[in-house]
Amino acid sequence: MNSNLKMDYSAATVIDGLVFFSDGSNRDMLAGGVTAMNLTVTEMAAGFEDAVQDLVRWRRYCRTTPGWTLIETSDDIDRAKKEGSLGLIMGWQNAKPIGDQLERIELFRDLGLRIVQLTYNEANLLGDGCLEARNGGLSTLGIKAVQEMNRVGLAIDVSHCAEQTCLDTCQQSTRPVLLTHANANAVVRRPRNKSDEVIQAVARTGGVIGCSIHGYLNWGGDPNEQSSLKNFVANVRHIGNLAGYEHVGIGSDFPSVDNYDAVTHVMVMSRTKYPGSGGDLARAFGDVMQARYPKETPTPAQFPVLAQALEDGGLTHEQVMGVLGRNFHRVLKECWKPA
Repeated sequence: MNSNLKMDYSAATVIDGLVFFSDGSNRDMLAGGVTAMNLTVTEMAAGFEDAVQDLVRWRRYCRTTPGWTLIETSDDIDRAKKEGSLGLIMGWQNAKPIGDQLERIELFRDLGLRIVQLTYNEANLLGDGCLEARNGGLSTLGIKAVQEMNRVGLAIDVSHCAEQTCLDTCQQSTRPVLLTHANANAVVRRPRNKSDEVIQAVARTGGVIGCSIHGYLNWGGDPNEQSSLKNFVANVRHIGNLAGYEHVGIGSDFPSVDNYDAVTHVMVMSRTKYPGSGGDLARAFGDVMQARYPKETPTPAQFPVLAQALEDGGLTHEQVMGVLGRNFHRVLKECWKPA
């Protein structure tokens, strides 16, 4: 990393739009200079009671564990940066715990939940996920849920949603919509990536697209080359040129753990339950977590390498700073402000 970028990186507010699991370790995130992360605090198939317990558990953990800051407002992100702690934005990758009880949305927000992905890969009561062949959009309940999330100030994520669910959400939402971790099908065609139409629709809401280095989103299909920084930069540039660099961020889809053994259960789930999403990657490189990321960035500790890759890829200083976290910071403030 050149000296100027290194100095700017250390001063930057870096926000990771999606971290899929943590065992309570902040070691690699802090080593990589990450200020705050949207952490999936509840398993994708969890119900109401487990979701409540997870939120309570992580609230307590942040309160009692040095080096962690619970993020409930945009000012908390600034505080985490000042204190040198890791900011925890509590998020979900499935709105299943809401069930058909929309009053739970405000309850979950009061408990500290701040980002909700409407669906995971399959359908739930709110709409279709990206692996549903029918590509249905939001249900009537889903439309009402979007309205309620707007009202209480919960950020809405459509990363795993079906194409029509994404478009419906962008049409219905009065606040910015997020793709916390998704790339462009125009660059790398994968089941989880998004069309230019969806990317532009998200940008029109004022939202942010978090480009990912994870192989499920970033692997070009060559069995001799795993997920690459070249593809990551190509996605950032495509989305930036298509929708505006002010709408681009990073959603690494890393875990925040001491050892990748802690995520074996998630790897097994993703390989066996959703083989269409990443089974080809596992067959090409083996089902090991490091093989899902570029060789230069096997863990979050190498996060500064992403900044250097963006600069080497031709982004301006302002564009790099925006992608690293400034854009997510600005938009989350808009999503979370009182109605």
